[in-house]
Amino acid sequence: MAATPIAVITGASSGIGAATARTLAAAGFRVVLTARRKDRIEALAAEITEAGHQATAYTLDVTDRAAVDEFATAFRSLAVLVNNAGGALGADPVATGDPADWRQMYETNVIGTLNITQALLPALTASGDGTIVILSSTAALSAYEGGGGYVAAKHGEHVLAETLRLEIVGTPVRVIEVAPGMVRTEEFATTRFRGDTEKAAKVYAGVDAPLTAEDVADTIGWAVTRPSHVNIDLLVVRPRAQASNTKVHRTG
Repeated sequence: MAATPIAVITGASSGIGAATARTLAAAGFRVVLTARRKDRIEALAAEITEAGHQATAYTLDVTDRAAVDEFATAFRSLAVLVNNAGGALGADPVATGDPADWRQMYETNVIGTLNITQALLPALTASGDGTIVILSSTAALSAYEGGGGYVAAKHGEHVLAETLRLEIVGTPVRVIEVAPGMVRTEEFATTRFRGDTEKAAKVYAGVDAPLTAEDVADTIGWAVTRPSHVNIDLLVVRPRAQASNTKVHRTG
């Protein structure tokens, strides 16, 4: 009997990460949930297990390279890595943006992705059929006012994915980038505006049906379960009401 394929999901404590964990578990993967918030991922692992699937929680900060390297020693073979950990801070213009915010976004979105990808690449290769998913954003593809730091970080992730794909072609590992547009989750905008729920709500005001975490997770699940020879290089997914980062139809 073949072993159950393992999928590691970073940033799995909420939003897209948690939804992706549920989706991949239902698709037959044993999911390993990583995030800094131990209580959240343990609760999610219990939920997934109670639903009849396989899940393990592992507390991890992807910006801590020593911790990432220790985590990686648990895997001889790995089917899927979903690089979801990241996020945005602030919406200030470049002229007045806080360099500390830019640094933190770069560390989490880019260096965190680099750390975990480098550490787990040998196990992904050893599987003979590995998949790396990098969850970027439409911010990785075009700029918008007030988004300089986040745009810069997501552009970094996009280039990381492109470059890695070039460098490992010929190995049994594919690199998939999923770039969502406007997604309404319980924390993304609130975190960006440091807990200001009024500002966070304005991001989605009047928008008919922004994407949900489950919509993006469904997209990731589809991309990961394509036949091994099929690589989805880049998949951009937006709500129907959003034509670009700066063109959104709002009612009222």
